[in-house]
Amino acid sequence: MSSHPFADTPAPPYVAVIFTSVRTPGDNGYAVMAASMAELAREQPGFLGIESAREDVGITVSYWTDQTAAQGWKRVAAHLVAQRRGRDVWYDDYRVRIATVERDYGRDSSPLDPG
Repeated sequence: MSSHPFADTPAPPYVAVIFTSVRTPGDNGYAVMAASMAELAREQPGFLGIESAREDVGITVSYWTDQTAAQGWKRVAAHLVAQRRGRDVWYDDYRVRIATVERDYGRDSSPLDPG
């Protein structure tokens, strides 16, 4: 287990699903559902990891082996329920962005392809 808060992802390429949101006031069951969804995501085929941060704007990035795995997660029944509740109760606004990660490096490493 890593001591840093970052997902332990493999060498690229892999898929990142970036969920950016602005919450409504109050919890209204959000914390319990968010924890449940994070645990459920970990059980899905192709799941690689998750990172999340929240202040005024929340950002959660989940990592997947490929587009098929990411799309599979979107269609999980319990996740569909959470998505609907998010639209109806928890979020003033949100955006979902899906990208292919081509490079991955950090403070103690350098990019293999600096181009």
